[in-house]
Amino acid sequence: MNTYLNPPENSWSQILQRPVYESENLYESVREILKDVKENGDVAVRKYTRQFDKIDLEKFEVSTEELANAENEVDEALRKAILDAKKNIEKFHESQITKTIKTETASGVTCWQKALAIEKVGLYIPGGTAPLLSTALMLGVPAKLAGCREIVLCTPPDAEGLISPAILYIAEILGIKKVHKIGGVQAIAAMAYGTETIPAVNKIFGPGNQWVTAAKQLVGLDTVAIDIPAGPSELAILADKTAIPSFVASDLLSQAEHGEDSQVILISDSIDLLEEVQIELDKQLESLPRKEIAEKALENSKLILIDKLEDALRMMNEYAPEHLIIACENYTEIAEDIINAGSVFLGNYSPESVGDYASGTNHTLPTNGWAHSYSGLNMDSFVKKVTFQEITKEGLSNIGNTVMSMAEAEKLQAHSKAVKIRLNSEL
Repeated sequence: MNTYLNPPENSWSQILQRPVYESENLYESVREILKDVKENGDVAVRKYTRQFDKIDLEKFEVSTEELANAENEVDEALRKAILDAKKNIEKFHESQITKTIKTETASGVTCWQKALAIEKVGLYIPGGTAPLLSTALMLGVPAKLAGCREIVLCTPPDAEGLISPAILYIAEILGIKKVHKIGGVQAIAAMAYGTETIPAVNKIFGPGNQWVTAAKQLVGLDTVAIDIPAGPSELAILADKTAIPSFVASDLLSQAEHGEDSQVILISDSIDLLEEVQIELDKQLESLPRKEIAEKALENSKLILIDKLEDALRMMNEYAPEHLIIACENYTEIAEDIINAGSVFLGNYSPESVGDYASGTNHTLPTNGWAHSYSGLNMDSFVKKVTFQEITKEGLSNIGNTVMSMAEAEKLQAHSKAVKIRLNSEL
């Protein structure tokens, strides 16, 4: 990891830069794939699955039998873990469901807002080097709670053309029947435009690599809504001398192992902690099965000494991390001043891993600084809110002059007349 000792504030933005990848050719290539799938449907999807996933599939859709048999291929301990996590995720997301409240803004004028499920949603579950079964829960549970009528799940197949049994088991217990063995840009294109076998959706959810993120951004400008900018994973830790070096190192590595394009950052007012964490990183890294991936991610990562904790806090808010751990003595007080973060973990015994899997919060979060303006995934992500108003004749009398005056000031006479004709009516 790169180390910085009390860098001047005017250098912070440069130090906090995420890994930068050449994007012009990326977007050009993604556009070509999107266009091909839009025009050629399953034929194009099959071609790119063969090219990128190295598997030639005749059928993409997972059969009813495969879904039903998945339970037998998942060991009992994992099934129990999945059900425990599902319970916590359901409980947390159920608490976000809001009731319809009618408000009388003036006598005879009643307004309300009603949350309605987005009818057709597409869930993208990353696969590749690490099939993210937890993401199937994080997307599937709120989609079901919201009441989305049609749920389409896409995830990349392995080298044998199979999907993780755990992902299929989750789809089965959630009642998601439309599961497809496709990933990458071609999956996003298929859900955006529809193919002969994959239905088009109204909104696409789910994280992914830079290719998937680019694809989501482009289709989001075209025909379909997307959830949030969710690219390569990242973690930042704000720690003082009370932090436990081995804990901190384990958290940094837990995110670094996601992918070579991940980034982790530790900001502390203690040089001793930084040095001890580096020693722990070197030690723990050796035993990781995904050591090479984590090592590459650590090349993009930083250890930063900031003598004053209040300055470190300002630096953290500037970075706006996807995940933030506050491992400080007065973490509750510090947390009150956090304004830019996707999900925050408080104290030495709140590893980021619990949010990834089982605390109940959603792990689909804004990355790359988007926490400045985006929330993480929640129940509102799966609904649209329609407003209603009911106005009696008395109510129109009470606000009619206001409407007519404003409409006429905007030179929209028909707007004014729509009110006046009713006020003058004997009906």
